[in-house]
Amino acid sequence: FDLNSFEQLCINYGNEKLQEKFCYDLFRSVQDEYEAEGVPWDSVSFPDSAAALRLLEGRMGVIDVLNEECARPRGSELALVAKLAT
Repeated sequence: FDLNSFEQLCINYGNEKLQEKFCYDLFRSVQDEYEAEGVPWDSVSFPDSAAALRLLEGRMGVIDVLNEECARPRGSELALVAKLAT
């Protein structure tokens, strides 16, 4: 896309959260269980979306900054972009 909308941000955020849950449920928890029980296994590498989620939902992440700008009486898109750029 040349231009992403707020709706696309929400879709991407939802996808990242689902990916994190899926990877945890399928890979991390099973690997932890195998290790605890001493079951031999081959390590499986999988995508980690923690960095993307920290960017979006972490302290002063995109969602925090967006929420703050929406609460301001004279909040604007330009101010939001300026805050995100710094």
